[in-house]
Amino acid sequence: MMNLKSPREIAGMAKSGAILAGVHKMLRTTLHDGMDTMDIENIVDKFITDHGATASEKGVDGYLYATCISINDEVAHATPRQGLAIHNGDLVKVDMCVNWHGYQSDSAWSYVIGGESHSTPRIDKLMAVTKKAMYLGIDQAQAGNRTGDIGWAIQDYVENQNHFGVVRDLIGHGIGPSVHEDGPDIYHYGTPHKGPRLVPGMVITIEPMVNEGTWEIATKVVKKTGWEYYVSADGTLSAQYEHTLAITDHGPKILTSQDPEFDAKYLLTPEEMDFPDL
Repeated sequence: MMNLKSPREIAGMAKSGAILAGVHKMLRTTLHDGMDTMDIENIVDKFITDHGATASEKGVDGYLYATCISINDEVAHATPRQGLAIHNGDLVKVDMCVNWHGYQSDSAWSYVIGGESHSTPRIDKLMAVTKKAMYLGIDQAQAGNRTGDIGWAIQDYVENQNHFGVVRDLIGHGIGPSVHEDGPDIYHYGTPHKGPRLVPGMVITIEPMVNEGTWEIATKVVKKTGWEYYVSADGTLSAQYEHTLAITDHGPKILTSQDPEFDAKYLLTPEEMDFPDL
């Protein structure tokens, strides 16, 4: 059953998303060479708690942490690991969910440790293509379109135009009031005009994971905990970007925006956010 959200619920999820976006903005200036991934976990968890919310990744399918932290060829669902440090030039993906008074949000972002001076042209291209692919998918998240329109826009740009591989096995999803809601599943590949139709009130994530080489992934296990996570099957680098967004009569509305100027056309208006009890 698809759980359609009211305008008030969407506004509440945007408030949750603002906290999550604040975490990512904080990470831009916090991640540094030699930083332990468990320190990233602790800083993120504290930021979320200090803003009156909780890290809702904890407890999902037995997961123990506020963050998923995936490095270089790690695609998704990797955990913070005590003693595992990040270094200049690493491509690090941080994914998390926030629960603010029952309103959920979900967003992942990619970072090059050390910034531009420690990046490479290939990393820059992979990140740029992945981020643009997410926005091309968002542009297709219009009421009346189908999920295949989102998937095809992403796949065509990633694979046909840029010759990278878009991961098939991990997908976007409905969200709220729980982290993962039934329907519609959002595949990052597909056929135009196919799949479930998008209707106002749906809140979904679009979260392409793009590998520099093959789209295929392999499973690894964290020895200490037995937790399974995913890497690119050929060992190439992987990037990810993710936003939570609402389908509305006025187009897709990003609820986890980090950049109000860049995302201006996708944002809720002050009137759409005006619920005094939130």
